[in-house]
Amino acid sequence: MKRVGFLLKVREEYIEEYKTHHQNVWEEMKNALVKHGWNNYSLFIRSDGLLFGYFEARESFPKCLDGMSKERINTKWQEVMSPYFEVLESSAPDQSMVELEEVFHLD
Repeated sequence: MKRVGFLLKVREEYIEEYKTHHQNVWEEMKNALVKHGWNNYSLFIRSDGLLFGYFEARESFPKCLDGMSKERINTKWQEVMSPYFEVLESSAPDQSMVELEEVFHLD
């Protein structure tokens, strides 16, 4: 198991709408995340839209992203979520995640 932290940036004008979507994540999307090793997954957002994500990967962040890239439900979810993020043109949000280096863990 590998602990993974990542950053994204939600456009400030869409923060409330973004949060509403995450109160109603599609069951099929949640099942795909679990299938591809996104365990104990949480998202945290700051008032300016800075988003911190954390999950425990079965193997690695790239492997989890690769598994999700093959799921049609993820493609649909990324299309819905794309307008909410400050990302490069033609890039899905999950391709713009910046993985953080873990520097400390207290067990």
